[in-house]
Amino acid sequence: MNNSKKISLMMKALGDENRVMIVKMLSSGELCACKILEEFDISQSTLSYHMKILCDSGLVFSRRDGKWMHYSLVNEKFKELLSFLNSLFKG
Repeated sequence: MNNSKKISLMMKALGDENRVMIVKMLSSGELCACKILEEFDISQSTLSYHMKILCDSGLVFSRRDGKWMHYSLVNEKFKELLSFLNSLFKG
């Protein structure tokens, strides 16, 4: 996958208010899906949908611990995105 495609997926993933709020929550560290769900008025399946988009974009890492899913940010991907955005303003 080329760099433009990767950046596009990351930006699309951040194009939803709920997903931006999830990323902000994860900026404090790894969270269980149950803790994320407590902060939203959405169903578990809707949360799973949002988490799939974030994981597919590469911005979020998921790991299973028994029956629970835990999520954390992939810092390298955010650095890539930031680098791309910074490059837009280096005239």
